[in-house]
Amino acid sequence: MEALLTSISTVALAEMGDKTQLLALFLATRFASKMSIVLGILAATLLNHALSAWLGVEIAQWIPESAISWIVGLSFIAVGLWLLIPDKDDSEDSQVLKYGAFGATFVLFFLAEIGDKTQIATVLLGAHYGSVWMVLIGSTVGMMLANVPVVFAGRWIMDKINADRTRQLACLLFLIMGIVTIASPLLS
Repeated sequence: MEALLTSISTVALAEMGDKTQLLALFLATRFASKMSIVLGILAATLLNHALSAWLGVEIAQWIPESAISWIVGLSFIAVGLWLLIPDKDDSEDSQVLKYGAFGATFVLFFLAEIGDKTQIATVLLGAHYGSVWMVLIGSTVGMMLANVPVVFAGRWIMDKINADRTRQLACLLFLIMGIVTIASPLLS
């Protein structure tokens, strides 16, 4: 249950102001079919985060147990600091829009997630918890919690949320997770 709840909260917070959230806003302004956008986000996230969580679990099996907490903990801290850097929306020129709302959303979201903070967080969560399914479900729910409201209420929500404060909160969460991950084996 900890893996699920941590994955939900980490990814939802990390996604605030992220380029994929900006992409959701962009797509919502381009396409009338909001459900097609939501389903495209869901499909792309499930595929991308399934691969990411699986990779994290696999990588953790090859790393000596004594080093895992240090590697994952320091990585959480690095991602936390990375969250302080705002993303920019670079989807304006996309030729993918001709594939319709679902196709464009699926392709753009899948590609935007490659090497993104939330993908790296999902790899780290998979490595930390050793559970592909709980991390996949949690990270996907977190992604949907952050992006679905943007698709339906777009600009109004973005105007109400302080992206800088949200990124700072997400950074703090990652820093705490990193410190706790490093300290846990030392305290046992």
